[in-house]
Amino acid sequence: MGSWALAALVLGFLVVAVHGSEPWLNQTQVYSTNANSGSNGVFVGITLIQSAAAKGAVCLDGSLPGYHLHRGFGSGANSWLVNLEGGGWCNDVKSCVFRKSSRRGSSNHMESQLQFTGIMSNRPEENPDFYNWNRVKVRYCDGGSFTGDGADASAGLYFRGQRIWQAAMDDLMAQGMRYANQALLSGCSAGGVSTILHCDEFSGLFSGSTKVKCLADAGMFLDFVDVSGQREMRDFFNGIVSATAHHVILLFVMTGSGRSLPRSCTSRMDKTSCFFPQNVVPNIQTPTFILNTAYDVWQLQQSVAPKRADPQGLWRGCRMNHASCNSNQLQFLQGFRNQMLDAVRGFSGARQNGLFINSCFAHCQSERQDTWYARDSPRLGNKRIAEAVGDWFFDRADAKYTDCAYPCDGTCHHLTFRGDY
Repeated sequence: MGSWALAALVLGFLVVAVHGSEPWLNQTQVYSTNANSGSNGVFVGITLIQSAAAKGAVCLDGSLPGYHLHRGFGSGANSWLVNLEGGGWCNDVKSCVFRKSSRRGSSNHMESQLQFTGIMSNRPEENPDFYNWNRVKVRYCDGGSFTGDGADASAGLYFRGQRIWQAAMDDLMAQGMRYANQALLSGCSAGGVSTILHCDEFSGLFSGSTKVKCLADAGMFLDFVDVSGQREMRDFFNGIVSATAHHVILLFVMTGSGRSLPRSCTSRMDKTSCFFPQNVVPNIQTPTFILNTAYDVWQLQQSVAPKRADPQGLWRGCRMNHASCNSNQLQFLQGFRNQMLDAVRGFSGARQNGLFINSCFAHCQSERQDTWYARDSPRLGNKRIAEAVGDWFFDRADAKYTDCAYPCDGTCHHLTFRGDY
């Protein structure tokens, strides 16, 4: 493990940073807490997928994968919302060994219950369109956004994300999802990446009569040049893809698997490029909604102005609090926003797709109650995020919202941080 650890609870988010010799983003997790901004959402117990072991669909440490399912009722009894949990990545043996001793790599360390909030809430006043659906949170324990198919026996590591995805979908189909008349795949952060990578695969599970769409929240991790002129996210994602590719080659004959990333991308680009959602979304066939902040704080701290790219600490204040950014730094961040908007420009032109890009310093807005649907939630076009997503899914209205540049939006729920990251 790294030399020191820091934890801070800020605006309903728990931010855990573990520093070491490897890039510290390997082990950083940003996720909602059970105290989630006053939500009264139900607590849901975990179900381990007993059939997964025989399929080799196991977490990093070899334990069974799992999910939390809250059954739908009434008009939502045959509708399914499948949420893929987020929580960073590991990209080498050292970081994956560390990860397998946590809830991000082992079901032995997972909570027995999770509170369903935001888009997962069972309360109509908190989640007006999806509250009575069958709502599932698939736990994330492979470290590679539900991709990869291999193992490292010497390190006791299993890279079985693709098998976990398939085992979870098989189990949910047997639980009644095969009868769905409508289905939505969602996820935030690394789960947003997973949603984009698996969107068309999810759609392929159902017959043509089922209405299927995908919602990716905070998943647009950009291949951006950082403040030192390097590409931090490309270097990091290359570690994930290279390790995964190595293990896939070793096990290809045994498993017959080599298609963790969408072929619509890998047929024209290298695998590392195809881990970046900006290179996958242009070819997604399934209607998709992209929810993202134009100034994603995770990316600001870890790929735009990471500590290793800022040895003199000139960006320290800006990383921690947007109000501390000087004019030159804000101008640099406007460049990030411009690249974000360029990345979704073609995507947003398709009538079937939806978009909500607000100019907030935040990360993950669909699973937090205060940002999803509350009296003072962020708005664009006088629409809260829940309303925009609902309009898009149910075809009530065109739902493509792009904010003006910071600091024009007074509805944001900005995240600020304490400590030296």
